[in-house]
Amino acid sequence: MAFIFDMNGTMINDMEYHLEGWYNMLNKLGANLDREQVRGHMYGKNEELLERIFGKDHFTAEQMASIAQEKEELYQEAFRPHLQLIAGLPAFLEKAAALNIPMAIGTAANQFNIGYVLDNLNIRHYFKAVISAEDVTSSKPDPEVFLKAAAEVEVAPAQCIVFEDAPKGVEAAANAGMQAVVLTTMHTRDEFEAYDNIIAFIDDYNDPAVLALLK
Repeated sequence: MAFIFDMNGTMINDMEYHLEGWYNMLNKLGANLDREQVRGHMYGKNEELLERIFGKDHFTAEQMASIAQEKEELYQEAFRPHLQLIAGLPAFLEKAAALNIPMAIGTAANQFNIGYVLDNLNIRHYFKAVISAEDVTSSKPDPEVFLKAAAEVEVAPAQCIVFEDAPKGVEAAANAGMQAVVLTTMHTRDEFEAYDNIIAFIDDYNDPAVLALLK
């Protein structure tokens, strides 16, 4: 068995800060979207988000990189005072490590944001593999990120449990042949009705359903 974690909204409860950052950035660029419309676009790579909203050729690659970097810097500054793992996760990681359960991260975040979280919280040592936006060709719901993580920890996909907070992430897990635990930080349970690979919905890592995975 192996555990593969999405990061934003799954390990840290920061998605409202990403939402606020994108809402302000996109409307500064003329998107004219409300917060719920922005929320619906928040999956995949930053560049893909911009292309979904503005069209494929609206910005150059350099412009998109600059926009994304500015948004991430604003997000990090706003979230820094609140940067902590979701309740119960520190003990969960420690126990899983003590049981020699391989762990990986499979996220649409870039290395800039991954380093911000893992290194500020000093948890990088728990993870045998970290697969980022820069490491994949196709974003969730494509299973590439999770399949790469499984390959790096050398555990068969069917033996991997994915921790996710977003429907597209759960769909990616299903496409990889993996079961999923859903953190209800950003989305409600009814948004996951289409997926039959979910073994538990949890608010945090103190939930008995997730602690049972360590027995």
